[in-house]
Amino acid sequence: MTPEQSAWFAETFDALVSNVSLALLGKEHTVRHVLTAMVAEGHVLLEDAPGTGKTSLAKAISATVQGTHHRIQFTPDLLPSDVTGVTIYDQGTQRFEFHPGPIFASVVLADEINRASPKTQAALLEVMEEGNVTVDGITHPVGRPFMVIATQNPIEQAGTYRLPEAQLDRFLLKTSLGYPDRASAIEILAGAKDRTAALTARITTQAVGTMADLATTVHIEEAVLDYIARLLEATREDGRTALGASVRGGLALVRCAKVWAASQGREFVLPDDVKDLAQPVLAHRIILDSEAEFAGVTQAEVVARVLEVTAPPTVRAA
Repeated sequence: MTPEQSAWFAETFDALVSNVSLALLGKEHTVRHVLTAMVAEGHVLLEDAPGTGKTSLAKAISATVQGTHHRIQFTPDLLPSDVTGVTIYDQGTQRFEFHPGPIFASVVLADEINRASPKTQAALLEVMEEGNVTVDGITHPVGRPFMVIATQNPIEQAGTYRLPEAQLDRFLLKTSLGYPDRASAIEILAGAKDRTAALTARITTQAVGTMADLATTVHIEEAVLDYIARLLEATREDGRTALGASVRGGLALVRCAKVWAASQGREFVLPDDVKDLAQPVLAHRIILDSEAEFAGVTQAEVVARVLEVTAPPTVRAA
């Protein structure tokens, strides 16, 4: 990445954040995290209470990148074909035709993903991983950019199917929106309208692909890679965890750190980029020991402790 390209990247990324933030007041940091996941070509898990703006976030992002948006309400009777699509025989043409499901969109909101059956959850996660849908032996690409924003309600657990840890690991990052501060809440209440309707596109979907390609060229020193590896090891060695972060978690951290660095106009990753992203990228990949969980320990506390005891590099590796 050249200095000119990094400057364009940072300027464009800031414009995207500013545009989406017009619809989600007071949530710029979370918006940056979600847009980082989109440019890193990953997916986001939002664990939040109802009414915090999850649907508005997905709509605002799709409008900002001139893309499409679909919302899927996950219920126990939802079938995999309701998500991916189905092949139907057309008597007029005497041919089978594929009817795409709602998964074919730039931004897909999978609302309350844990309410669907494991079979339907697996179908969604397969599309997320592969980037295409295969029906009757024919592969259909979902396009680029493609991001799933899946939501979970942390309060109501009755009638839900908990996502297995292996499937949680496939989300690039996990975050939450939370409630707005008082000033933002007053501004929202004063408007009392859908703010996403007034948003205009800032870039095209093709430009998002260009940003994703540029982000992969951001340089990351071996010393920073060693720092990430030591963080992963520390999560596994912590006495409060039954299972620490995997290598996939480390790869996710590298991908996000490259986008994070480019969004700040740099062609290289700093240890501070890793620190900023460790919480949303690694916390949901950690399985706590039963005693620690019973004692009220959280994955976020484990990551915070790991960051505290693992020294970042201060000089370049030789």
